[in-house]
Amino acid sequence: MRTLGRALLVTSSQICTISTATLNYMINGYIREGNINDARKLFDRNPFSRDVVSWNSMFSGYIKHDQIQHAHHLFDQMLLRDVVSWNAMLSGLHKVKNPQGIYHCFLRMGRDGLRPNDFTFSIVISALTNTGFNLMIPQLHGLALRSALNSCVFVGSSLMRGYTDLGDRKGLYLVFDEILAKNVTSWNALILGYMELGLSGEARRAFEMMPEKNIISWTTLVNGYIRNKELDEARSIFNGNCERNVVLWTVMVSGYVQNGKFVHALELFLLMLKSGTQPNQFTFSSALDACSGCSSLLMGKQVHSNMLKSGIPFDVVLSTALVDMYAKCGDIEAAFCFFESVPKKDLATWNSVIGGYARHGLATRALEEFERMINGGVKPDQITFVNVLSACVHGGLVEEGERHFNSMTTKYGIKAGMEHYACMVDLYGRAGFLETAVKLIEGMPFKPDVVVWGALLAACSLHSSLELGEFAAKRINTLQKDHPAVYSMLSKIHGEQGIWGTVIELRKVMKERRAKMQNAGSWIEASSGP
Repeated sequence: MRTLGRALLVTSSQICTISTATLNYMINGYIREGNINDARKLFDRNPFSRDVVSWNSMFSGYIKHDQIQHAHHLFDQMLLRDVVSWNAMLSGLHKVKNPQGIYHCFLRMGRDGLRPNDFTFSIVISALTNTGFNLMIPQLHGLALRSALNSCVFVGSSLMRGYTDLGDRKGLYLVFDEILAKNVTSWNALILGYMELGLSGEARRAFEMMPEKNIISWTTLVNGYIRNKELDEARSIFNGNCERNVVLWTVMVSGYVQNGKFVHALELFLLMLKSGTQPNQFTFSSALDACSGCSSLLMGKQVHSNMLKSGIPFDVVLSTALVDMYAKCGDIEAAFCFFESVPKKDLATWNSVIGGYARHGLATRALEEFERMINGGVKPDQITFVNVLSACVHGGLVEEGERHFNSMTTKYGIKAGMEHYACMVDLYGRAGFLETAVKLIEGMPFKPDVVVWGALLAACSLHSSLELGEFAAKRINTLQKDHPAVYSMLSKIHGEQGIWGTVIELRKVMKERRAKMQNAGSWIEASSGP
Protein backbone atom coordinates (compact mmCIF):
# COMPACT_ATOMS: atom_id res chain seq x y z
CA MET A 1 0.00 0.00 0.00
CA ARG A 2 2.69 2.47 1.06
CA THR A 3 4.93 1.61 -1.97
CA LEU A 4 2.07 1.99 -4.43
CA GLY A 5 1.12 5.29 -2.85
CA ARG A 6 4.65 6.69 -3.09
CA ALA A 7 4.78 5.75 -6.75
CA LEU A 8 1.68 7.81 -7.43
CA LEU A 9 3.04 10.95 -5.74
CA VAL A 10 4.51 13.04 -8.58
CA THR A 11 5.54 16.66 -8.86
CA SER A 12 2.94 19.37 -8.33
CA SER A 13 3.04 20.28 -12.04
CA GLN A 14 1.89 16.78 -13.03
CA ILE A 15 -1.55 15.24 -12.77
CA CYS A 16 -2.01 11.49 -12.31
CA THR A 17 -4.66 9.71 -14.27
CA ILE A 18 -6.06 7.03 -11.97
CA SER A 19 -9.55 5.72 -11.56
CA THR A 20 -11.92 7.11 -8.98
CA ALA A 21 -12.07 3.75 -7.22
CA THR A 22 -8.27 3.63 -6.97
CA LEU A 23 -8.12 7.21 -5.70
CA ASN A 24 -10.67 6.52 -2.98
CA TYR A 25 -8.91 3.31 -2.01
CA MET A 26 -5.56 5.10 -1.75
CA ILE A 27 -6.95 8.05 0.24
CA ASN A 28 -8.63 5.78 2.77
CA GLY A 29 -5.45 3.69 3.04
CA TYR A 30 -3.31 6.72 3.83
CA ILE A 31 -5.84 7.97 6.39
CA ARG A 32 -5.94 4.59 8.15
CA GLU A 33 -2.13 4.70 8.35
CA GLY A 34 -2.24 8.25 9.76
CA ASN A 35 -0.64 9.78 6.65
CA ILE A 36 -3.14 12.61 6.22
CA ASN A 37 -0.63 14.80 4.35
CA ASP A 38 0.10 12.12 1.74
CA ALA A 39 -3.64 11.58 1.33
CA ARG A 40 -4.11 15.30 0.67
CA LYS A 41 -1.27 15.37 -1.90
CA LEU A 42 -2.84 12.47 -3.77
CA PHE A 43 -6.26 14.15 -3.56
CA ASP A 44 -4.92 17.48 -4.91
CA ARG A 45 -3.08 15.85 -7.85
CA ASN A 46 -6.11 13.95 -9.13
CA PRO A 47 -8.86 16.56 -9.57
CA PHE A 48 -10.55 14.68 -12.47
CA SER A 49 -10.82 11.41 -10.56
CA ARG A 50 -12.55 12.85 -7.49
CA ASP A 51 -16.17 12.18 -6.64
CA VAL A 52 -18.21 13.05 -3.56
CA VAL A 53 -16.81 9.97 -1.79
CA SER A 54 -13.27 11.29 -2.29
CA TRP A 55 -14.18 14.64 -0.77
CA ASN A 56 -16.04 13.00 2.13
CA SER A 57 -13.13 10.67 2.85
CA MET A 58 -10.66 13.54 2.81
CA PHE A 59 -12.35 15.89 5.26
CA SER A 60 -13.50 12.95 7.41
CA GLY A 61 -9.81 12.10 7.64
CA TYR A 62 -9.05 15.62 8.84
CA ILE A 63 -11.76 15.30 11.48
CA LYS A 64 -10.42 11.92 12.58
CA HIS A 65 -6.99 13.50 13.08
CA ASP A 66 -8.43 16.52 14.98
CA GLN A 67 -7.73 19.01 12.19
CA ILE A 68 -11.18 20.60 12.14
CA GLN A 69 -10.04 23.85 10.47
CA HIS A 70 -8.61 21.95 7.47
CA ALA A 71 -11.81 19.88 7.33
CA HIS A 72 -13.96 23.03 7.39
CA HIS A 73 -11.89 24.68 4.65
CA LEU A 74 -12.14 21.60 2.41
CA PHE A 75 -15.87 21.28 3.11
CA ASP A 76 -16.46 24.88 1.97
CA GLN A 77 -14.69 24.10 -1.34
CA MET A 78 -17.10 21.27 -2.19
CA LEU A 79 -19.43 22.11 -5.06
CA LEU A 80 -21.72 19.16 -4.46
CA ARG A 81 -22.39 17.83 -0.95
CA ASP A 82 -24.58 14.88 0.00
CA VAL A 83 -26.09 14.09 3.39
CA VAL A 84 -22.96 12.08 4.32
CA SER A 85 -20.88 15.24 3.79
CA TRP A 86 -23.07 17.28 6.10
CA ASN A 87 -23.21 14.54 8.73
CA ALA A 88 -19.42 14.24 8.73
CA MET A 89 -19.06 18.00 9.20
CA LEU A 90 -21.65 18.04 11.98
CA SER A 91 -19.84 15.14 13.69
CA GLY A 92 -16.57 17.05 13.51
CA LEU A 93 -18.10 20.15 15.10
CA HIS A 94 -19.66 17.95 17.77
CA LYS A 95 -16.27 16.37 18.44
CA VAL A 96 -14.71 19.77 19.18
CA LYS A 97 -17.77 20.85 21.22
CA ASN A 98 -18.87 23.72 18.99
CA PRO A 99 -22.67 23.96 19.41
CA GLN A 100 -22.82 27.32 17.64
CA GLY A 101 -21.05 25.82 14.65
CA ILE A 102 -23.48 22.87 14.72
CA TYR A 103 -26.43 25.29 14.71
CA HIS A 104 -25.16 27.29 11.71
CA CYS A 105 -24.09 24.16 9.81
CA PHE A 106 -27.54 22.62 10.26
CA LEU A 107 -29.18 25.82 8.97
CA ARG A 108 -26.88 25.83 5.92
CA MET A 109 -27.80 22.22 5.24
CA GLY A 110 -31.48 23.17 5.14
CA ARG A 111 -30.83 26.13 2.85
CA ASP A 112 -28.94 23.82 0.46
CA GLY A 113 -32.09 21.76 0.15
CA LEU A 114 -30.65 18.62 1.78
CA ARG A 115 -33.07 16.56 3.83
CA PRO A 116 -31.63 15.45 7.21
CA ASN A 117 -31.67 11.75 7.99
CA ASP A 118 -31.92 10.02 11.36
CA PHE A 119 -28.16 10.28 11.90
CA THR A 120 -28.27 14.04 11.25
CA PHE A 121 -30.96 14.59 13.87
CA SER A 122 -29.20 12.38 16.40
CA ILE A 123 -25.94 14.33 16.04
CA VAL A 124 -27.54 17.78 16.19
CA ILE A 125 -29.83 17.01 19.13
CA SER A 126 -27.02 15.38 21.12
CA ALA A 127 -24.66 18.27 20.34
CA LEU A 128 -27.13 20.95 21.47
CA THR A 129 -28.20 19.15 24.64
CA ASN A 130 -26.60 20.57 27.81
CA THR A 131 -25.68 23.79 25.98
CA GLY A 132 -27.20 27.24 25.59
CA PHE A 133 -28.78 26.03 22.35
CA ASN A 134 -30.93 23.37 24.06
CA LEU A 135 -34.03 25.56 23.59
CA MET A 136 -33.96 24.39 19.98
CA ILE A 137 -34.86 20.83 21.04
CA PRO A 138 -38.66 21.33 20.56
CA GLN A 139 -38.02 22.87 17.12
CA LEU A 140 -35.86 19.92 16.15
CA HIS A 141 -38.62 17.65 17.41
CA GLY A 142 -41.02 19.43 15.05
CA LEU A 143 -38.65 19.03 12.12
CA ALA A 144 -38.26 15.34 12.92
CA LEU A 145 -42.06 15.00 12.89
CA ARG A 146 -42.22 16.63 9.46
CA SER A 147 -39.51 14.28 8.21
CA ALA A 148 -41.33 11.26 9.72
CA LEU A 149 -38.18 10.44 11.72
CA ASN A 150 -39.60 11.03 15.19
CA SER A 151 -40.54 7.35 15.51
CA CYS A 152 -36.92 6.27 14.91
CA VAL A 153 -35.28 4.80 18.00
CA PHE A 154 -32.05 6.78 17.60
CA VAL A 155 -33.77 10.12 17.03
CA GLY A 156 -36.27 9.40 19.80
CA SER A 157 -33.56 8.54 22.31
CA SER A 158 -31.69 11.78 21.50
CA LEU A 159 -34.89 13.82 21.84
CA MET A 160 -35.64 12.17 25.18
CA ARG A 161 -32.23 13.23 26.48
CA GLY A 162 -32.90 16.73 25.14
CA TYR A 163 -36.26 17.06 26.89
CA THR A 164 -34.71 15.70 30.09
CA ASP A 165 -32.11 18.46 29.86
CA LEU A 166 -34.96 20.98 29.55
CA GLY A 167 -36.71 19.46 32.58
CA ASP A 168 -39.79 18.71 30.45
CA ARG A 169 -41.36 15.46 31.68
CA LYS A 170 -44.31 15.75 29.25
CA GLY A 171 -41.97 16.17 26.29
CA LEU A 172 -39.92 13.20 27.52
CA TYR A 173 -42.91 10.86 27.61
CA LEU A 174 -44.41 12.28 24.38
CA VAL A 175 -41.27 11.36 22.43
CA PHE A 176 -41.19 7.90 24.01
CA ASP A 177 -44.83 7.38 23.05
CA GLU A 178 -44.10 8.37 19.43
CA ILE A 179 -41.45 5.66 18.97
CA LEU A 180 -43.20 2.90 17.04
CA ALA A 181 -40.84 -0.01 17.60
CA LYS A 182 -39.81 0.51 21.22
CA ASN A 183 -36.83 -1.59 22.22
CA VAL A 184 -34.91 -1.97 25.46
CA THR A 185 -32.80 1.12 24.57
CA SER A 186 -35.95 3.28 24.38
CA TRP A 187 -37.18 2.04 27.76
CA ASN A 188 -33.77 2.60 29.32
CA ALA A 189 -33.74 6.18 27.99
CA LEU A 190 -37.17 6.77 29.57
CA ILE A 191 -36.03 5.40 32.94
CA LEU A 192 -32.86 7.49 32.81
CA GLY A 193 -34.85 10.61 31.95
CA TYR A 194 -37.30 10.11 34.81
CA MET A 195 -34.46 9.51 37.27
CA GLU A 196 -32.59 12.64 36.18
CA LEU A 197 -35.80 14.61 36.69
CA GLY A 198 -36.13 13.18 40.21
CA LEU A 199 -39.22 11.14 39.30
CA SER A 200 -38.09 7.84 40.79
CA GLY A 201 -41.67 6.53 41.13
CA GLU A 202 -42.34 6.94 37.40
CA ALA A 203 -38.96 5.37 36.64
CA ARG A 204 -39.79 2.33 38.77
CA ARG A 205 -43.17 1.90 37.08
CA ALA A 206 -41.55 2.12 33.64
CA PHE A 207 -38.99 -0.46 34.74
CA GLU A 208 -41.72 -2.86 35.85
CA MET A 209 -43.63 -2.39 32.57
CA MET A 210 -40.61 -3.17 30.37
CA PRO A 211 -41.27 -6.24 28.20
CA GLU A 212 -37.52 -6.97 28.19
CA LYS A 213 -34.73 -5.89 30.55
CA ASN A 214 -30.95 -6.02 30.23
CA ILE A 215 -28.16 -5.30 32.69
CA ILE A 216 -28.20 -1.64 31.59
CA SER A 217 -31.84 -1.41 32.71
CA TRP A 218 -30.96 -2.62 36.20
CA THR A 219 -27.88 -0.42 36.38
CA THR A 220 -29.80 2.67 35.22
CA LEU A 221 -32.46 2.17 37.88
CA VAL A 222 -29.96 1.51 40.68
CA ASN A 223 -27.81 4.47 39.68
CA GLY A 224 -30.90 6.67 39.44
CA TYR A 225 -31.97 5.84 42.98
CA ILE A 226 -28.42 6.59 44.16
CA ARG A 227 -28.44 9.98 42.41
CA ASN A 228 -31.73 10.76 44.15
CA LYS A 229 -30.21 9.66 47.50
CA GLU A 230 -32.64 6.73 47.87
CA LEU A 231 -30.01 4.19 48.88
CA ASP A 232 -32.39 1.66 50.42
CA GLU A 233 -34.39 1.50 47.18
CA ALA A 234 -31.17 1.21 45.18
CA ARG A 235 -30.00 -1.69 47.34
CA SER A 236 -33.38 -3.37 47.08
CA ILE A 237 -33.23 -3.31 43.27
CA PHE A 238 -29.60 -4.41 43.38
CA ASN A 239 -30.48 -7.39 45.60
CA GLY A 240 -33.29 -8.34 43.22
CA ASN A 241 -30.89 -8.95 40.32
CA CYS A 242 -29.37 -12.41 40.38
CA GLU A 243 -27.08 -11.77 37.39
CA ARG A 244 -24.99 -8.86 38.65
CA ASN A 245 -21.94 -7.90 36.62
CA VAL A 246 -18.93 -5.87 37.72
CA VAL A 247 -20.54 -2.61 36.55
CA LEU A 248 -23.63 -3.08 38.74
CA TRP A 249 -21.50 -4.01 41.76
CA THR A 250 -19.29 -0.98 41.19
CA VAL A 251 -22.26 1.38 40.85
CA MET A 252 -23.65 0.24 44.20
CA VAL A 253 -20.28 0.38 46.00
CA SER A 254 -19.62 3.83 44.52
CA GLY A 255 -23.13 4.95 45.51
CA TYR A 256 -22.45 4.20 49.16
CA VAL A 257 -19.15 6.11 48.96
CA GLN A 258 -20.78 9.14 47.33
CA ASN A 259 -23.32 9.30 50.15
CA GLY A 260 -20.79 8.88 52.97
CA LYS A 261 -21.78 5.27 53.77
CA PHE A 262 -18.19 4.05 53.81
CA VAL A 263 -18.65 0.98 56.01
CA HIS A 264 -21.59 -0.16 53.87
CA ALA A 265 -19.41 0.27 50.78
CA LEU A 266 -16.65 -1.91 52.21
CA GLU A 267 -19.11 -4.58 53.37
CA LEU A 268 -20.57 -4.73 49.86
CA PHE A 269 -17.07 -4.85 48.35
CA LEU A 270 -16.30 -7.92 50.50
CA LEU A 271 -19.57 -9.54 49.36
CA MET A 272 -18.51 -8.89 45.79
CA LEU A 273 -15.21 -10.69 46.32
CA LYS A 274 -17.03 -13.64 47.92
CA SER A 275 -19.43 -13.80 44.96
CA GLY A 276 -16.51 -14.45 42.63
CA THR A 277 -16.97 -11.26 40.60
CA GLN A 278 -13.58 -9.78 39.76
CA PRO A 279 -13.39 -6.04 40.58
CA ASN A 280 -12.12 -3.64 37.93
CA GLN A 281 -10.09 -0.47 38.44
CA PHE A 282 -13.23 1.58 39.15
CA THR A 283 -14.38 -0.87 41.84
CA PHE A 284 -10.97 -0.82 43.50
CA SER A 285 -10.88 2.97 43.29
CA SER A 286 -14.27 3.23 45.04
CA ALA A 287 -13.16 0.73 47.71
CA LEU A 288 -10.04 2.81 48.36
CA ASP A 289 -12.19 5.95 48.61
CA ALA A 290 -14.30 4.13 51.21
CA CYS A 291 -11.16 3.28 53.20
CA SER A 292 -10.13 6.95 53.01
CA GLY A 293 -13.56 8.03 54.19
CA CYS A 294 -13.50 5.92 57.34
CA SER A 295 -9.71 6.20 57.85
CA SER A 296 -9.25 2.43 57.78
CA LEU A 297 -5.58 1.91 57.00
CA LEU A 298 -5.80 -1.84 57.65
CA MET A 299 -8.63 -2.29 55.16
CA GLY A 300 -6.86 -0.01 52.70
CA LYS A 301 -3.77 -2.19 52.80
CA GLN A 302 -5.92 -5.28 52.23
CA VAL A 303 -7.56 -3.67 49.18
CA HIS A 304 -4.10 -2.71 47.90
CA SER A 305 -2.92 -6.30 48.38
CA ASN A 306 -5.97 -7.64 46.54
CA MET A 307 -5.22 -5.28 43.66
CA LEU A 308 -1.68 -6.63 43.39
CA LYS A 309 -2.90 -10.23 43.44
CA SER A 310 -5.50 -9.55 40.75
CA GLY A 311 -2.81 -8.28 38.36
CA ILE A 312 -4.94 -5.30 37.42
CA PRO A 313 -2.91 -2.51 35.72
CA PHE A 314 -2.31 0.59 37.84
CA ASP A 315 -3.65 3.48 35.78
CA VAL A 316 -3.47 7.09 36.94
CA VAL A 317 -6.97 6.98 38.54
CA LEU A 318 -6.14 3.92 40.62
CA SER A 319 -2.70 5.26 41.55
CA THR A 320 -4.23 8.55 42.70
CA ALA A 321 -6.81 6.71 44.81
CA LEU A 322 -3.97 4.78 46.51
CA VAL A 323 -1.99 7.95 47.25
CA ASP A 324 -5.13 9.58 48.63
CA MET A 325 -5.99 6.55 50.77
CA TYR A 326 -2.57 6.30 52.42
CA ALA A 327 -2.47 10.07 53.00
CA LYS A 328 -5.96 10.24 54.56
CA CYS A 329 -5.41 7.11 56.63
CA GLY A 330 -2.32 8.57 58.31
CA ASP A 331 0.57 6.92 56.49
CA ILE A 332 1.90 9.96 54.65
CA GLU A 333 5.29 8.39 53.95
CA ALA A 334 3.67 5.41 52.23
CA ALA A 335 1.54 7.87 50.25
CA PHE A 336 4.64 9.76 49.13
CA CYS A 337 6.53 6.57 48.21
CA PHE A 338 3.67 5.38 46.04
CA PHE A 339 3.28 8.88 44.60
CA GLU A 340 6.93 8.83 43.52
CA SER A 341 6.40 5.47 41.78
CA VAL A 342 3.60 6.84 39.55
CA PRO A 343 5.24 7.36 36.11
CA LYS A 344 2.67 9.80 34.69
CA LYS A 345 1.27 12.00 37.43
CA ASP A 346 -1.80 14.03 36.55
CA LEU A 347 -3.28 16.98 38.45
CA ALA A 348 -5.42 14.76 40.70
CA THR A 349 -2.31 12.79 41.74
CA TRP A 350 -0.45 15.99 42.66
CA ASN A 351 -3.50 17.31 44.53
CA SER A 352 -3.64 14.11 46.58
CA VAL A 353 -0.05 14.33 47.81
CA ILE A 354 -0.18 18.11 48.41
CA GLY A 355 -3.45 17.72 50.32
CA GLY A 356 -2.00 14.81 52.30
CA TYR A 357 0.98 16.86 53.47
CA ALA A 358 -1.34 19.79 54.30
CA ARG A 359 -3.64 17.62 56.43
CA HIS A 360 -0.66 16.26 58.35
CA GLY A 361 0.59 19.76 59.12
CA LEU A 362 3.66 19.37 56.89
CA ALA A 363 3.31 22.78 55.30
CA THR A 364 6.84 23.05 53.93
CA ARG A 365 6.67 19.68 52.17
CA ALA A 366 3.23 20.51 50.75
CA LEU A 367 4.52 23.77 49.29
CA GLU A 368 7.63 22.05 47.95
CA GLU A 369 5.47 19.54 46.08
CA PHE A 370 3.35 22.41 44.74
CA GLU A 371 6.45 24.11 43.34
CA ARG A 372 7.64 20.80 41.88
CA MET A 373 4.25 20.38 40.21
CA ILE A 374 4.38 23.87 38.69
CA ASN A 375 7.94 23.36 37.49
CA GLY A 376 6.82 20.12 35.87
CA GLY A 377 4.34 22.04 33.71
CA VAL A 378 1.15 20.91 35.48
CA LYS A 379 -1.40 23.73 35.83
CA PRO A 380 -3.13 23.97 39.25
CA ASP A 381 -6.89 24.15 39.76
CA GLN A 382 -9.17 25.31 42.58
CA ILE A 383 -8.60 22.12 44.60
CA THR A 384 -4.84 22.62 44.39
CA PHE A 385 -5.12 26.05 45.96
CA VAL A 386 -7.44 24.82 48.72
CA ASN A 387 -4.69 22.35 49.63
CA VAL A 388 -1.92 24.97 49.34
CA LEU A 389 -3.80 27.52 51.48
CA SER A 390 -4.65 24.80 54.04
CA ALA A 391 -0.94 24.05 54.27
CA CYS A 392 -0.25 27.72 54.92
CA VAL A 393 -2.93 27.71 57.65
CA HIS A 394 -1.35 24.73 59.44
CA GLY A 395 2.10 26.24 59.08
CA GLY A 396 1.09 29.76 60.12
CA LEU A 397 2.57 31.08 56.86
CA VAL A 398 0.59 34.31 56.45
CA GLU A 399 2.72 36.02 53.80
CA GLU A 400 3.08 32.77 51.84
CA GLY A 401 -0.70 32.27 52.00
CA GLU A 402 -1.35 35.82 50.77
CA ARG A 403 1.04 35.32 47.86
CA HIS A 404 -0.63 32.10 46.73
CA PHE A 405 -4.14 33.53 47.25
CA ASN A 406 -3.34 36.51 45.05
CA SER A 407 -1.56 34.40 42.41
CA MET A 408 -4.71 32.35 41.85
CA THR A 409 -6.26 35.15 39.81
CA THR A 410 -3.26 37.16 38.64
CA LYS A 411 -1.09 34.25 37.50
CA TYR A 412 -3.44 31.32 36.87
CA GLY A 413 -6.79 32.98 36.12
CA ILE A 414 -8.64 30.99 38.82
CA LYS A 415 -11.45 32.74 40.69
CA ALA A 416 -11.30 32.32 44.45
CA GLY A 417 -14.23 30.32 45.82
CA MET A 418 -15.82 30.08 49.26
CA GLU A 419 -13.29 27.51 50.50
CA HIS A 420 -10.36 29.71 49.52
CA TYR A 421 -11.79 32.68 51.44
CA ALA A 422 -12.50 30.42 54.42
CA CYS A 423 -8.86 29.30 54.41
CA MET A 424 -7.64 32.90 54.35
CA VAL A 425 -9.98 33.91 57.20
CA ASP A 426 -8.68 30.92 59.16
CA LEU A 427 -5.08 31.89 58.33
CA TYR A 428 -5.51 35.52 59.42
CA GLY A 429 -7.56 34.50 62.45
CA ARG A 430 -5.04 32.01 63.83
CA ALA A 431 -2.29 34.61 63.42
CA GLY A 432 -4.36 37.14 65.40
CA PHE A 433 -5.10 39.45 62.45
CA LEU A 434 -8.83 39.58 63.20
CA GLU A 435 -9.45 42.98 61.62
CA THR A 436 -7.76 41.83 58.41
CA ALA A 437 -10.00 38.74 58.41
CA VAL A 438 -13.11 40.91 58.81
CA LYS A 439 -12.03 43.20 55.94
CA LEU A 440 -11.51 40.15 53.73
CA ILE A 441 -15.01 38.90 54.53
CA GLU A 442 -16.52 42.32 53.82
CA GLY A 443 -14.79 42.40 50.44
CA MET A 444 -15.93 38.96 49.30
CA PRO A 445 -17.71 38.92 45.90
CA PHE A 446 -20.45 36.68 47.36
CA LYS A 447 -22.17 36.24 50.71
CA PRO A 448 -20.03 34.35 53.24
CA ASP A 449 -21.34 30.97 54.38
CA VAL A 450 -21.30 29.18 57.74
CA VAL A 451 -17.74 27.92 57.22
CA VAL A 452 -16.35 31.43 56.66
CA TRP A 453 -18.10 32.88 59.72
CA GLY A 454 -17.15 29.76 61.67
CA ALA A 455 -13.48 30.30 60.87
CA LEU A 456 -13.78 33.84 62.24
CA LEU A 457 -15.60 32.60 65.36
CA ALA A 458 -12.89 30.00 65.95
CA ALA A 459 -10.28 32.74 65.72
CA CYS A 460 -12.24 34.85 68.22
CA SER A 461 -12.35 31.86 70.57
CA LEU A 462 -8.59 31.40 70.17
CA HIS A 463 -7.86 35.06 70.96
CA SER A 464 -10.77 35.68 73.41
CA SER A 465 -12.40 38.40 71.27
CA LEU A 466 -15.87 38.70 72.81
CA GLU A 467 -17.51 41.44 70.73
CA LEU A 468 -16.37 40.12 67.37
CA GLY A 469 -17.13 36.55 68.47
CA GLU A 470 -20.75 37.42 69.27
CA PHE A 471 -21.00 39.19 65.90
CA ALA A 472 -19.77 36.07 64.06
CA ALA A 473 -22.06 33.84 66.13
CA LYS A 474 -25.11 35.90 65.12
CA ARG A 475 -24.18 35.54 61.45
CA ILE A 476 -23.85 31.77 61.86
CA ASN A 477 -27.22 31.47 63.60
CA THR A 478 -28.80 33.45 60.77
CA LEU A 479 -27.54 30.87 58.26
CA GLN A 480 -27.80 27.72 60.41
CA LYS A 481 -29.73 28.03 63.64
CA ASP A 482 -28.46 26.30 66.79
CA HIS A 483 -25.11 25.18 65.38
CA PRO A 484 -23.51 23.34 68.36
CA ALA A 485 -20.07 24.88 67.81
CA VAL A 486 -21.49 28.37 68.37
CA TYR A 487 -22.51 27.65 71.97
CA SER A 488 -19.26 25.85 72.71
CA MET A 489 -17.04 28.65 71.43
CA LEU A 490 -19.11 31.45 72.95
CA SER A 491 -19.00 29.62 76.28
CA LYS A 492 -15.21 29.44 76.03
CA ILE A 493 -14.87 33.15 75.19
CA HIS A 494 -17.19 34.25 78.03
CA GLY A 495 -15.40 31.96 80.47
CA GLU A 496 -12.01 33.48 79.60
CA GLN A 497 -13.54 36.93 80.09
CA GLY A 498 -14.89 35.87 83.49
CA ILE A 499 -18.55 36.30 82.52
CA TRP A 500 -19.69 33.16 84.33
CA GLY A 501 -23.39 33.95 84.34
CA THR A 502 -23.49 33.82 80.55
CA VAL A 503 -21.35 30.65 80.58
CA ILE A 504 -23.90 28.91 82.82
CA GLU A 505 -26.77 30.02 80.55
CA LEU A 506 -24.96 28.82 77.42
CA ARG A 507 -24.15 25.45 78.96
CA LYS A 508 -27.78 25.08 80.00
CA VAL A 509 -28.87 25.70 76.40
CA MET A 510 -26.24 23.23 75.18
CA LYS A 511 -27.56 20.60 77.57
CA GLU A 512 -31.17 21.17 76.49
CA ARG A 513 -30.23 20.90 72.85
CA ARG A 514 -27.73 18.10 73.45
CA ALA A 515 -24.90 20.09 71.90
CA LYS A 516 -21.45 18.70 72.64
CA MET A 517 -18.31 20.68 73.43
CA GLN A 518 -16.12 21.13 70.37
CA ASN A 519 -12.59 19.81 70.31
CA ALA A 520 -9.84 22.14 69.19
CA GLY A 521 -9.31 22.12 65.44
CA SER A 522 -10.10 23.84 62.19
CA TRP A 523 -13.71 24.82 61.58
CA ILE A 524 -13.04 24.34 57.86
CA GLU A 525 -11.97 20.72 58.34
CA ALA A 526 -14.88 20.01 60.69
CA SER A 527 -17.40 21.41 58.22
CA SER A 528 -15.98 19.92 55.03
CA GLY A 529 -16.30 16.30 56.15
CA PRO A 530 -13.96 13.43 55.31
